[in-house]
Amino acid sequence: NMKRSNPNTYHNDSNKCMSSMWSTNTYFRQTRKGKILKQVTENYLRDDIFFGTQLSSSSGSSSGSGPTIISNTMDLMQILLSNTILVVDTNVLLHHMDLLEHALHRKACPNIVIPQTALMECKRHSMPAFTRAIDLLKEDSSKRCGIFFANEHHVECQIDEAYFRKLKLANLATDNDLNDARIRMVAEYFGTQLSDVSIGGQSAVQVVLLTDDAGCRKLARREQKERFGKENAAYECQSVKFHVQQLSNNNNDSDNGNDNALLMDLVAQLSTTGGAVASDVFKPHLKLSDITLGVKQGRYYQGTLRCERGTHERCYVNIRRGEERVAVTIVGAQDINRAVDGDVVVIELHPIDRWLNRASDLNDFATNSSNSKKTKKSNKEKDVAGIAISETAEPSIRDENNVQDTIAIRGNDDQDDEGGQVVVARRPTGKVIGIVRRQFRRDFCGSIYTLQSRNTSKDGGDKDDDDDHTSMEDNDEDIMSMNNEEQPHSSTERDEIAKNYEVEHADGSLSCVFFAVDKRIPPILIRTTQRERLIGRRILVSIDSWPVDSRYPLGHYVRTLGRIGEKNVETDVLLHEHNIPCEPFSAKVLACLPPPDYKIELREDNEDNRKDLRHLPVLSIDPPGCKDIDDALHCIVLPNNNWQIGVHIADVTHYVKANSPLDVEAANRSTSTYLVARRLDMLPSLLTTDLCSLKGNVDRFAFSVLWEVTPEGKIIDVEFHKSIIHSIAALTYEQAQTLIDQPVDGKNDAESDDIKCGAVKRLAAIARIMRAKRIRAGALTLASPEVKFVLDSESLNPTDVMSYALFEANAVVEEFMLLANVTVGKKILRHYPTLSILRRHPAPNKAMFDDLISKARSRGFEINIDDSKRLADSLDAAVIESDPYFNKILRILSTRCMSPAQYFCSGEYRPQDWHHYGLAAPVYTHFTSPIRRYADVCVHRLLAAAIGVAPLPVQLSSKSYLHDLAANMNRRHRSAQMAGRASVQLHTLIFFSGEAGGVTVDAYVLDVDTANTEGVKPALRVIVPRYGIEGRVELNDVDADDPRLVRHEGLHKIQYCGDGDDDDDDDDNDDDEDD
Repeated sequence: NMKRSNPNTYHNDSNKCMSSMWSTNTYFRQTRKGKILKQVTENYLRDDIFFGTQLSSSSGSSSGSGPTIISNTMDLMQILLSNTILVVDTNVLLHHMDLLEHALHRKACPNIVIPQTALMECKRHSMPAFTRAIDLLKEDSSKRCGIFFANEHHVECQIDEAYFRKLKLANLATDNDLNDARIRMVAEYFGTQLSDVSIGGQSAVQVVLLTDDAGCRKLARREQKERFGKENAAYECQSVKFHVQQLSNNNNDSDNGNDNALLMDLVAQLSTTGGAVASDVFKPHLKLSDITLGVKQGRYYQGTLRCERGTHERCYVNIRRGEERVAVTIVGAQDINRAVDGDVVVIELHPIDRWLNRASDLNDFATNSSNSKKTKKSNKEKDVAGIAISETAEPSIRDENNVQDTIAIRGNDDQDDEGGQVVVARRPTGKVIGIVRRQFRRDFCGSIYTLQSRNTSKDGGDKDDDDDHTSMEDNDEDIMSMNNEEQPHSSTERDEIAKNYEVEHADGSLSCVFFAVDKRIPPILIRTTQRERLIGRRILVSIDSWPVDSRYPLGHYVRTLGRIGEKNVETDVLLHEHNIPCEPFSAKVLACLPPPDYKIELREDNEDNRKDLRHLPVLSIDPPGCKDIDDALHCIVLPNNNWQIGVHIADVTHYVKANSPLDVEAANRSTSTYLVARRLDMLPSLLTTDLCSLKGNVDRFAFSVLWEVTPEGKIIDVEFHKSIIHSIAALTYEQAQTLIDQPVDGKNDAESDDIKCGAVKRLAAIARIMRAKRIRAGALTLASPEVKFVLDSESLNPTDVMSYALFEANAVVEEFMLLANVTVGKKILRHYPTLSILRRHPAPNKAMFDDLISKARSRGFEINIDDSKRLADSLDAAVIESDPYFNKILRILSTRCMSPAQYFCSGEYRPQDWHHYGLAAPVYTHFTSPIRRYADVCVHRLLAAAIGVAPLPVQLSSKSYLHDLAANMNRRHRSAQMAGRASVQLHTLIFFSGEAGGVTVDAYVLDVDTANTEGVKPALRVIVPRYGIEGRVELNDVDADDPRLVRHEGLHKIQYCGDGDDDDDDDDNDDDEDD
């Protein structure tokens, strides 16, 4: 059924082979490096495509039904759900998927045709949009008639060059022009074929081409007038906005007013809609040809823009400068020039005299870039109270990829003591001069801010009739800051932005400002007709464009999540913002699970080579209420008086088969996420809390590591076995501690209690020896300000907050988990030296410790960071007997000076880079928590292959797969940590907004703001151990410019000298100083 290519078909250079009924298109393209490549494509034309293919099927049809070819007009009429067919172009797919997907639009226009040209072009620009378009085509055919039309192979939809020559359009100069013509041909084909057809005797089927390209719409009318004698003869060409307005006019019933407004809000904004600024705000981006030439000549550099945590006004781009990779700082709106976090940009470096001397210059640089005194103040005002910040330093790309952020510069004038030029480290700065690829995420959580909403908040606002909820709507700014250290804008700045950009339009819509929860995203201007309904609500907004004449990006409303401050709504927000998978497990995944009545028993053939260890007194030690018990321990005395210690880990891989849908889903999730009142599991609950959980008094499959050790802690031998165990007890940490503290000659009521007590005591004794050995080797003992909540049994709202209590039993379990991880890491590395999944902790950048060293020195202590051993000794020595929490503060701050540990494939790093700094371990991995970490599942498979009980899955033999897997695990692990901390902060806000009210507690000073910044009041950064709260406290009674205020930057002290006081500082007298 093949057809020859029409001789008038448009080609750049065609070579037609009539006998084989195909054609070749030849064209030339220039690469980024300037090379000219010849590209030849083959194109087959068919006459059996007809009206395309329907990919979806009815919900009631058989599961095996596939795509349906629409072979004639009658077939098409039978599947149409209305008398309007929409044909969409590429930009509609890229920018208006929220509208097309919405149920209201689907109800009004259920028939949609997606041409091959539009779909493939969409795929080249945005894979997420392409995936959504495919999903739209696959929707239930009873609700949506989605048609894929392969126009580029359809014999009747080819471009006739002679015809376009007649229209004086023969110079289809760009691919976009050609693609537009192809899509118009699709609309014309459907229009002409259906011109004489009606549904039920009513009006003929209307074909509408949706495009926001005004030139394309003009050409559509001109082409039809030339061909058919009048415009819109075969089809009508509409902009998306006009299309939605038409739907509203046809559905102007008062009961549907909200629906019409909602659809209009979903229309993307691709140009400015008015505001305070009438002229260009930013410099235009350079042309792509100029950018390509500049990058080739080394004048410009390309990289991905990343925003610093908590702000959209401080960014960096990693570039390659010679053989080195350097992080270039980009600060201020003008230099960032409309780029958003994740965009691939091209930058130009500033002159060296504008580079930064030290990190503290950053705020001054930002102030000079924006040339605003207000910026100085706002940079300080952003820092508000909240849960203690990240346990470790924020992992930036420069940390993860070992990228330098300074360049050594020799001074021209300054000389050192020997007469040589002084070498100083400077942080390079630059500006964005072009954007190669936008990375606008699909949507952002946040809320609109208007002057009306501000006044409503002050007045208390309108309350819903249903008061049975936990709401903190008046604390919106605190809630918005719970995922970040800083606030994007103070209330005064928000008022100013809202005043400038709240604009009423002739069509009744209103432009207003949306502030995202993610502080890396600038304010977004949206246009809405339902402002009153959106005030005080958490909504999702998508960015559409950022024109040169707009100070902020333009976007559109997507949907509403709920009221600001409601616990469930804010929990949904934090899950969305940290990209935590929270959808229910699919039917394919659940089909991989064993039946509910699955019985765990040792098979007669023992196919898994399991060792029966049910005779051993195995027990677990976990927090109270723990249901996903990964690990258990045992310790017995051997006949030779040595001890056998066993670590038994849930054998998850027995149930999770490699490359099954369950395994693929677990790999995607990578980790369980623990919120205060909710747990999002990596695996379905049947495994997490039942079959894999090593509960007491039941048989369970395990992966066991058995050591023979002397009572003095020397390891004699180690074995690895797939096993079956029977736990005799599931102890809490407190219960285990009671057994540890029990006198040696104490008697228990039952023999089983004696067995448990003896095992726990022996484990504790060996753990003390091993811990001391680790510390001597340089392992660090660090700290974090953890808190736990007492929750109401019904509402799950917090009734109390307290610091997390640790027992020696915690350290006992930790010690043997570390031992198992190190032992297994060495084992798999011997067998798979380039394929092992390990965990590394790089040595910290010494510059990160400069501030901490200075603070400790101001209190009389020296912190030595030459290696982990010296750091550990320094922290141990920094003790104030009268203030035991001082040492914990130092350990908390030391933790924040370090980068987080990372998963990696052993074949990607040199052996010296495998080292785990915090544990002083040359090799380390994760083996002990496969229920909640996918890295452990991979390590289980590697270990099983190493001991010969199972083959190594094929995908674990691919370094590229392991690289991507490790990157996803690192990303998911970090996101889960951040989501957990955000949940803690949310519940802390709920606690203080409830009956607890204001309380008076002790706080410790972490930092003193000694920077002499104009207009900024002196402040302290404090931590409240009781609640784990950390924040900035301004000294409001002291004027910022008071001459009696003395700031001692090097000493981390501020001093207020009253009347008659001497301004001179006595370094040895701390009684009158805040330090």
